[in-house]
Amino acid sequence: MSPKQQRGEATVELLLDTALRLYGEEGEQGLTVNAVTRASGVSLGSLYHHFGSIDGLVNALLVRWLERLLGEMLTALERSRTARTGVRALVRAYLSFVRDHPEAGRLLHSSRADRLGMAQAKQLRDAQEARLTPLAGWLQRYVDKGEIAPLSPPLLESLVLGPVIGASRRWLTLGDIDLDEAARVLPERIWRTVSADGS
Repeated sequence: MSPKQQRGEATVELLLDTALRLYGEEGEQGLTVNAVTRASGVSLGSLYHHFGSIDGLVNALLVRWLERLLGEMLTALERSRTARTGVRALVRAYLSFVRDHPEAGRLLHSSRADRLGMAQAKQLRDAQEARLTPLAGWLQRYVDKGEIAPLSPPLLESLVLGPVIGASRRWLTLGDIDLDEAARVLPERIWRTVSADGS
């Protein structure tokens, strides 16, 4: 990699890190072009060169953290030996990620993420596809073994992740859910929902 490419990569990392820090400190209203360029010391032209717009920067930030979250979830699945332990590991990995990275969690569960996700659903889906395919494959393996109910992969993903996303969003915004309790309770409740025999 040339020195110019290295500088470009360092600039991208600085802009992404600055955007997340500003989001954590000031919320959505803190994510403006002026705030990011002022806090990072990166020129407006450089931000536009690398990301095209503030939405492009936020989209890249969302993809970056979504990929990290999916990576941790898949690592947890790979270490599990059964469908039941896999569901438990997946739930706990998600909740641990949110606890360990609350600013990124807030961004991933924000209305801005929802809006960008709707506006750029195909681009985000394509970026996630390499990560989501192993999750769908893992689920299908246990459907084929008769451990998980024979439902479509999108529905199974919704049944497994929906409660976890809901609990995470509530913890991040209201703080009225105990994540330790969620990590104890949700895996078995979710398992009973998706298991082939309901037990």
